[in-house]
Amino acid sequence: MTVRRVVPNIQSEAVRESQEFYGLLGFEEVMNHGWIVTLASPSDPTGQVSIMTGDRTAPVVPDMSVEVDDVDAAYAVMRDSGAEIVHPLQDEEWGVRRFFVRDPNGRVVNVLSHR
Repeated sequence: MTVRRVVPNIQSEAVRESQEFYGLLGFEEVMNHGWIVTLASPSDPTGQVSIMTGDRTAPVVPDMSVEVDDVDAAYAVMRDSGAEIVHPLQDEEWGVRRFFVRDPNGRVVNVLSHR
């Protein structure tokens, strides 16, 4: 399994203001679904931050997202380890397959692959 990128997720009711703030650091919008906006560094597109009002199809806003090359393998590893699955593995309408898992510190991690 290969990690492609790690993205912090910031829950915010001030998405526009947060987007402007991170824009001052050089981030530019690369995705906007209304409830989530992802900003990336133009010089290194894997340098990203996501700003979310809430998660549209999951029970909680994850603390971070980890994109892997094989989300099904990652799910099997986490399930078999006994880790708490917070949101089941599923395909989302915006083109990702994902699940949420809780880390030992209580942080929720969104593990995903693009379809």
